[in-house]
Amino acid sequence: MSKAGLDNRHRNKDGEISHKHGNTLIRTLRKIYGPGFAAGYPETEKLSEVLLQLNETSLSQLRRDHETGHLEHKIANASK
Repeated sequence: MSKAGLDNRHRNKDGEISHKHGNTLIRTLRKIYGPGFAAGYPETEKLSEVLLQLNETSLSQLRRDHETGHLEHKIANASK
């Protein structure tokens, strides 16, 4: 689940998600994944602030969409 970066260092998918979508509000992600996404966190938190504490269900949803290239499109549509 990682790929080589600078100097052959590896970065996991969570790092890629945070880098690309870290400013996305939990409110926006709940529009996509439902009200249970990032349960226990305020809707005004940013993804980068809670990513490492997400439960397996929420994290799996993000990873799946990120890996298939659908996450950016879903966020754009939910932000409208």
